[in-house]
Amino acid sequence: MSLDILFIHPNASIKIYQDLSKDHSAIEPPIWAGMLANHCRNKKHNVKILDCESLKLNFQRSADEINNINPKIACFVVYGQQPSASSQNMEGATEVSKILKKINPNIIILFIGGHVAALPYETLEKENSIDILCLNEGVYATSNLAEVENLRDEHLLKKVKGIAFRNKENKIIITEPEKIVPKNLLETDLPGVAWDLLPELSNYRTAGWHSWSNNSDKEPFAALYTSLGCPYKCSFCMINIINRTNNSTNISSQDSNIFRWWSPEFIIKQFDYFAEKGVKNIKIADELFVLNPNHFLKICDLLIERNYNFNIWAYSRIDTCKPVYLEKLKRAGVNWLGLGIENPSNIIRKEVHKDSYKEVKIIDIVNSIRNQDINVAANYIFGLPEETEESLDFTYSFAEETNSDMVNFYCAMAYPGSPLHLDAKRRRMKLPSTYSGYSQHSYDTENLPSNNLPAKSILKFRDNAWIKYHTNSKYLSLIKRKFGEKAVENIKNMTKIKLKRKLLGD
Repeated sequence: MSLDILFIHPNASIKIYQDLSKDHSAIEPPIWAGMLANHCRNKKHNVKILDCESLKLNFQRSADEINNINPKIACFVVYGQQPSASSQNMEGATEVSKILKKINPNIIILFIGGHVAALPYETLEKENSIDILCLNEGVYATSNLAEVENLRDEHLLKKVKGIAFRNKENKIIITEPEKIVPKNLLETDLPGVAWDLLPELSNYRTAGWHSWSNNSDKEPFAALYTSLGCPYKCSFCMINIINRTNNSTNISSQDSNIFRWWSPEFIIKQFDYFAEKGVKNIKIADELFVLNPNHFLKICDLLIERNYNFNIWAYSRIDTCKPVYLEKLKRAGVNWLGLGIENPSNIIRKEVHKDSYKEVKIIDIVNSIRNQDINVAANYIFGLPEETEESLDFTYSFAEETNSDMVNFYCAMAYPGSPLHLDAKRRRMKLPSTYSGYSQHSYDTENLPSNNLPAKSILKFRDNAWIKYHTNSKYLSLIKRKFGEKAVENIKNMTKIKLKRKLLGD
């Protein structure tokens, strides 16, 4: 039987993470590729998944493997489990697609993900190897494309909603918008991940810090969504751009802040599968898991009933993480909560539409979480619009004083689909010239300047702050006391890896 669609998760880990990719960065299962494959399979299409990252395939080997499989459609899924991942995953996807187009021009190349949803015109103008791309999450467009007999016939393509392509005159055609999967149809039209089409879960590796509460054992690892989207409108985030249902060129994630979720009874079946496979490390990849108590507390109840002893990592806002929830989260196996603190300054948070928790004392929430023996992974952003040298120092001092179990320091970035990206374009600011330039850890990263500081100064501060925090004796003592010497050694090995930066003259 001929293959209708091959869903491809590209690999550019070395380019994106530099030497951190060898042992320290996560290798995450491609959830969106798995969900799209399951959707299309339920529509009676013949599908497979090629996870180039977990199989450690370089660009040439990836293209050769796709050619050997010879699908009707090679669908490159450039999603990821953090806001930056879609744009940075374009690095591997475009390189492989160029090679594939030369090897076998008959295979239709389809792209789907946040970057192409945000920038359909720019993508098709730049990338000649891409035949078709999807303008939103692409669930219905993907299965509808598989129904088209001749994908070179522009008259047939025009009937497929939610796509973009070039006609014979090389003019870019954008079709009528397609709907996203509504909440009431999630379980039928997006029925979880096709785990059976992916490599064994032992091929996947969690972030090192997440594994500390599992004896530093990083594999196997699984991840899932229990909800999609986010109801908030933070200007630095592009997560909701895939919910777009119009073709305007001047929209951002703020125009489609939609939040949907699967029922707890549906979600628990995936946890049952992980338990059967012997998985302990699990990431709930929701932008915000601790949000709707009717949703996440019910999932917790079902996990507590089963007593699986998972090591779960999930995300929360400061103001949605009520102390009353914490005991149940811990009993369910949530050992880590990622908190988007971003910046301790109310003024700076207000500038990026994340000031709604200004009445909440951040340190008190952090302490209440840790008092329930839940570890905190705190996220901070340097270089938001009103950032100054004084506020950089203030943020770092706050992070050091708080002494979270793990911190992620980021630079403000103009991710395509985010309001910061639209603003940067309007102001004719310099944007990344490469896809890996959107990666926080790449050599050619290109972060935004603030209104007061150049990008170079912010990046230098970020890199120095990361080393300083993770070599601090107070922090290392905390880690040794909570997780043991093995975790300390892991941190010391990470801090020995110096990221090279083009912007800093390396």
